[in-house]
Amino acid sequence: MPVYKAPVEDTLFLLNDVFQFERYNNLPGFAEATPDLVEAVLGEGARLCEEVLQPINHSGDQEGCKRNADGSVTTPKGFKQAYEAYAAGGWVGLAMDPEYGGQGLPYTLGAIMNEFSSSANMAFAMYPGLTMGAMAALYVHGSDEQKRTYLPKMAEGTWSGTMNLTEPHCGTDLGLIKTKAVPNGDGSYSITGTKIFISAGEQDITENIIHLVLARIEGAPQGVKGISLFVVPRNEVGADGSVGANNHVSCGSIEHKMGIHGNSTCVMNYDGAKGWLIGTENKGLNAMFVMMNEARLGVAIQGLAQSEVAYQNAVAYAKDRLQGRALTGAKSPDKPADPLFVHPDVRRTLMSIKAFNEAARAFVIWNAIKSDVAHRSGDDAERQAADDQLGLMTPVLKGVLTDVGFDNAVKAQQMYGGHGYIAEHGMEQFVRDARIAMIYEGANGVQAMDLVGRKLGRDGGRAIMAFFNEVGAFVKENEGDEALKPLLVSLAASLGHLQQATMWFMQNALAKPDNAGAGAHDYMHLLGLVSLGYMWVKMAKVAQDKLKAGADERMNAKLVTARFFMERSLPETAAHLARITSGSDATMALSAEQF
Repeated sequence: MPVYKAPVEDTLFLLNDVFQFERYNNLPGFAEATPDLVEAVLGEGARLCEEVLQPINHSGDQEGCKRNADGSVTTPKGFKQAYEAYAAGGWVGLAMDPEYGGQGLPYTLGAIMNEFSSSANMAFAMYPGLTMGAMAALYVHGSDEQKRTYLPKMAEGTWSGTMNLTEPHCGTDLGLIKTKAVPNGDGSYSITGTKIFISAGEQDITENIIHLVLARIEGAPQGVKGISLFVVPRNEVGADGSVGANNHVSCGSIEHKMGIHGNSTCVMNYDGAKGWLIGTENKGLNAMFVMMNEARLGVAIQGLAQSEVAYQNAVAYAKDRLQGRALTGAKSPDKPADPLFVHPDVRRTLMSIKAFNEAARAFVIWNAIKSDVAHRSGDDAERQAADDQLGLMTPVLKGVLTDVGFDNAVKAQQMYGGHGYIAEHGMEQFVRDARIAMIYEGANGVQAMDLVGRKLGRDGGRAIMAFFNEVGAFVKENEGDEALKPLLVSLAASLGHLQQATMWFMQNALAKPDNAGAGAHDYMHLLGLVSLGYMWVKMAKVAQDKLKAGADERMNAKLVTARFFMERSLPETAAHLARITSGSDATMALSAEQF
């Protein structure tokens, strides 16, 4: 059966040594997050994930969710009890404002816990994850009354939350939604329509579900300019916070899915359900994007999480499984064969996953800290710079980490040979679960187009120029370090490829937009590789200094893994540049009939 151990030690290395988390103790919530507290929090979170969530991951996948005759949904055995333990530990409200029952700790810690819980049990982690996203949207755009009514119960885990966007006829193009909202005359609206693919839409783990629903008020403009956002509780909420009768909200069916079977993905029917407007009429997308951006970071973390747990199991198998002899002679002559671990191609596969996972974790934490700065700093310039980076990097995080995370789950499955294809070993579940992360919260092709079509040129390219300057400055500041020089040379070359690709778009995409569309996917991965390379040189610099100070061999492993990434992964930036600059002619030349 699969195993999982949360990477607490590696995470603390990133927080304490690479990003110097204590530097931010001037921000609200950070002063309380002392190194000792952070270590205790992560240790306790790891224990919960390893001992409570991971043991019900495989069984939850096998059992799945069941819709009952009355429209209620039963989650897999153990999920309700696990959620109660999760909520009792304060994990749902970890980063929420204490005014509404949260602990007020940095969002960064919540992002780390998201990785641990998603590795341990991705289907389960979606229940609290969606609730946190719904809380974020309500916190930013909800009225004082809405926040008082819903946030405390959601933060304590008594109620959960969802987001309802997609309809049978529209996914990415939300301007096509048909769900309607009719004013009731008392400040509420009657919501009618059908939503599909609603994760955690119905379940038996919380006493109420707070749905955030996109709908069009009667008479509103067509397209995205006429969409509003509503809070629609599954059950009526009394003035005293009590839970009443069903609010004409029901689960029509549960989708039959490739993976994440332990999460109830529902068709939701709203039959005159009572809802309340969040924020301003016809500005629903602005409010929902608070949740969607948080969800996209969460989905990026899911890509890393499945890569990490699949990797851990592949390493364990490669150490134990006897198969063939080493090319350089028998390494275990007393046994009938050598472990898989002796073979260079096995090492190549595992090293490629390891090098990605450690850099991706750094990339996530770097941007999670920026999110905390953007939301908590009192310095306008600091907040703006952090927000710029998040806007630029969110599609990169979502697209790259889930693309590569899925590929890595497949690579890890491959280590098992035919056993990887058999359900009892758990590897095929990691592949199936990882696959959805490339699709939901905006398919990865959409992320690439968002990056190139909107984020790259925003504010005159201010965000990408800031990234160029930061990476370039790091290279220049450390060019005298002979030990670090080989890594810096590789990073500088790939940064040059990224700059060339950016300039090519500036010169060739405005007059011919298909050039941007054809190159968007490669640009997203090019920027992702340079970002991961930047994370590696930052980690290598710290590891090198710690080794000089007498640190253990773990830091030497960091340097070797950094070198592997620079030699084996980062050179792909040249191929991405070549594909981008080839333009769109061949891509767009054939007629539809020629396919």
